[in-house]
Amino acid sequence: MIKPDRIISMASAFYDSCVLFTASDLGVFSALAERGTADAATLATVLKLDPRGARLLLDACVALDLLSKEGYLYRNTPEGALFLVSGSPGDLSGAIRYNRDVYPAWGQLRSLVTSGKPVEKPEQHLGLDAERTRTFVLSMHYRALAIGRAVVGELKLEGCKKLLDVGGGPGTYSALISQKFPETQCTVLDLPDVVAVADELLRQQGCQERVQTLAGDYRTTPFPDGNDAVNFFGMFHQESPESILALLKKAYASLKPGGIVNIMDMMTDHTHTKPVFSALFAVNMALTTENGWVFSDAELTAWLQEAGFVDCQVKPLPPPMPHSFATARKI
Repeated sequence: MIKPDRIISMASAFYDSCVLFTASDLGVFSALAERGTADAATLATVLKLDPRGARLLLDACVALDLLSKEGYLYRNTPEGALFLVSGSPGDLSGAIRYNRDVYPAWGQLRSLVTSGKPVEKPEQHLGLDAERTRTFVLSMHYRALAIGRAVVGELKLEGCKKLLDVGGGPGTYSALISQKFPETQCTVLDLPDVVAVADELLRQQGCQERVQTLAGDYRTTPFPDGNDAVNFFGMFHQESPESILALLKKAYASLKPGGIVNIMDMMTDHTHTKPVFSALFAVNMALTTENGWVFSDAELTAWLQEAGFVDCQVKPLPPPMPHSFATARKI
């Protein structure tokens, strides 16, 4: 018998997201980490919340297994303590702020589907709005920290002296690369307002000597020559097929013979419907960028070959990473 449970759950899934975003933004998990346990009245006072509103939010967090409750006392679950407390080893509180910021755009999905145009200007988080830009770059930083070790573990950069990180955003992947491969000098190419935040983050991580930034638009700014490797991490999903091919050709021209290109991104199968997350992420990108989508692994392989690369390999990263990783070589 077919039941309506899945449809009903899907229709109310945003309840979960809103509870998560609100509790994280208000500092609920960090406040409980400091105290161990606390009742709703205490947390309402500490976080300057309405007592009734605080209790409703806290009970919703318990229902979602983000918090636990004994009597009147709340505490973080192991999952909440690991992933939602600021400064914890697995802290995702900064990373999920990107999802929070694009939440209003999803409410305008009908507009995208009827007009074919994004519902907000990509410039909003790429320089036009300073606060949105900073939040976006910091969110990308925390996301990169969360998945960086899985990606960096795939890289074959022994002997690599010069690496270009195209659209490198906060420079986090380059910072992680410089730590694992100290002989590699990285250059992060991204928009001026983005690299301004990246420079701050690189100074904080103490790797500004091995990771430099280059302010520019990677579509029009010439790539520095003599690279041993060029990385395109998490940025092709906002480019058209023509732009992706042009960027791969620019990378090929900038590489030394034998140099490699590395690509990490969301990808689908040839139907563009699986994995589920990648298919939904394509919609997310279309809502916020002019050419946003998610390409297939087969399409990427064809572009790499057309750009002149050989030994093309594409594979999914280990779960729970939703990304795939590709590499290819210049003859």
